[in-house]
Amino acid sequence: MTDGDRTGPTAQAPLGGSVALVTGAVGALGAAICRDLARDGADIVVHHLRQDDEARALCGELEGLGARTVSVSADVTDTEEVAAALSRAQDQLGPIDILVNNAGWMESRRLVDTDLAQWRRTMSVDLDGVFIVTRQVVPGMLERGEGRIVNVSSQLAFKGATDFVAYCTAKAGLLGFTRALAREIGPTVRVNAIAPGPIDTPMVTPHATPDWVHARTRDSVIGRLGLPEEIGPAVTFLVGPGASLFHGQTLHLNGGGVLG
Repeated sequence: MTDGDRTGPTAQAPLGGSVALVTGAVGALGAAICRDLARDGADIVVHHLRQDDEARALCGELEGLGARTVSVSADVTDTEEVAAALSRAQDQLGPIDILVNNAGWMESRRLVDTDLAQWRRTMSVDLDGVFIVTRQVVPGMLERGEGRIVNVSSQLAFKGATDFVAYCTAKAGLLGFTRALAREIGPTVRVNAIAPGPIDTPMVTPHATPDWVHARTRDSVIGRLGLPEEIGPAVTFLVGPGASLFHGQTLHLNGGGVLG
């Protein structure tokens, strides 16, 4: 399908006619972001890593919300896989207008128990992957004169955390990437980030005893885990028409876990 063939939801939808790529889309957080983008009128490229069944189910759900969808599998650390996947996606839906860099890797490991390969695994997914995907879509955004990017960082980039030195380092690096890229390609392409606190997802559920939750939320104002559906609206705001003054900013979606 060519760009001229693109059709979107109603003109009243704030993201109507836009194509959004969400990496790591089939996880709880990514899926919630996809749903909110679809509700606001965007068509969705559902990126995953060999999770075909989950991606198929999510696409069906998003199509029920009125979005056109395409599912693509690629390792974000592999430049050739990413290029091929995005080529297929754009052939079907058209150019990427919105990029949400949500795919990530988190591993609990003390620094003294971390070897270089483990360190590089975290950096490869959380930083290299963002670079590779962003580098793939930015030229088209600049050529068309418009684009919006949201990078998913973490409150741990600000707070730090025992056993997560590599992850905290990568997520802090992502904020530097966001600010520098905002200056480099803005205002043509609007680049921002979000920094969620601990979110209640299936990954967390097995560990979420009252003591575990208290330990991770005692510094927050709300004193509870966030919910995936509380994250999507901030993303749709940042890529929507109401955020024209937001460039290189980070929204702290952590219930007051980080203030300032």
